[in-house]
Amino acid sequence: MITAVFQWRGINISISTNEPSAQADELNLGKDQEEVTQAINETSEAVVGIINSQQGMQGSEKAGTGSGVIYKKDGGKAFVVTNHHVIKNASSLEVVLHDGTKAKAKLKGSDPYTDLAVLEIDGKHVEQVAKLGSPGDIQVGQTAIAIGNPLGMEFAGSATKGIVSGLERNIPVDINGDQIPDWQTEVLQTDAAINPGNSGGALINLQGEVIGINSMKIAQDQVEGIGFSIPMETAKPVIEDLEKNGEVTRPYMGIQLQDVSQIPSSVLEGELNLPQDVTQGVLVGAVEEGTPAADAGLQKYDVITKIDGQEIDSSMSLRQYLYKDVDEGDSVTLTVYRDGEPMEASLKLSSQ
Repeated sequence: MITAVFQWRGINISISTNEPSAQADELNLGKDQEEVTQAINETSEAVVGIINSQQGMQGSEKAGTGSGVIYKKDGGKAFVVTNHHVIKNASSLEVVLHDGTKAKAKLKGSDPYTDLAVLEIDGKHVEQVAKLGSPGDIQVGQTAIAIGNPLGMEFAGSATKGIVSGLERNIPVDINGDQIPDWQTEVLQTDAAINPGNSGGALINLQGEVIGINSMKIAQDQVEGIGFSIPMETAKPVIEDLEKNGEVTRPYMGIQLQDVSQIPSSVLEGELNLPQDVTQGVLVGAVEEGTPAADAGLQKYDVITKIDGQEIDSSMSLRQYLYKDVDEGDSVTLTVYRDGEPMEASLKLSSQ
């Protein structure tokens, strides 16, 4: 509170206000800085470097670097979560600890759909383990701090501060390299600077808890302050599956798919005999023997337009329904066009 005293016609008059003083502002700023520093100190040693080496013409060569987070230490081993694209195609992997110590890493498992991977290293040099935050405990506007190794190990342990800018953002991902999105990764948006090399590092809150695994950045000249991180709600169950089973088990149909929207209309109407009003769905390119699709009687050139009454406009939307809304062992009902005629097929899902 600020109180001002002045005289008017010989009378002392005081006016009080609740406006914060400059001194109070400085105290609040100092407190904020102290919280940020403490959060970084609690987590930074658990953020490590990842070196991806691949076989080249002259033997094993370093192909790239990224970041990772030590999230568990148990039985003399330590476990590190990073991004799938950081370890992709590696012939060998090394983890670089905060003090520069290098440890050979074993790949426990990797998942391209969520862009997550888990590594195992000897735990004898590991002193700090990151605390993983509670899923769903995140709000737009809260402080977010990114820790990682931007541009390589020479900038190891760099920290940038911003806020959580958005929740439940869906970013299309091309997994097989055909320039067509195969999946939509759900991410947090932040304006904390995330640069090449930060991938796999930690996004933390003021309590030093990891609220996301940094994954990607929109790298365009006209875009600033838009980075993305995989939230704990998505990451935690995937991390557990990769550590325990080496993979993420998902429902499986046993068919090869092609988007109807990518097929010329002359083929749709001529060879497939589809009605003109059927312009979306997925074409069955092949059916694997002994799979749920084969048991359900699906055939090559069938066109799937709905699953459990929900319209399917692409192979990506079919995968999202299978991976998010149903489980292994569940039965689904498909709406299928065969030689232009609609029919239904019941299919019991297995695991891939």
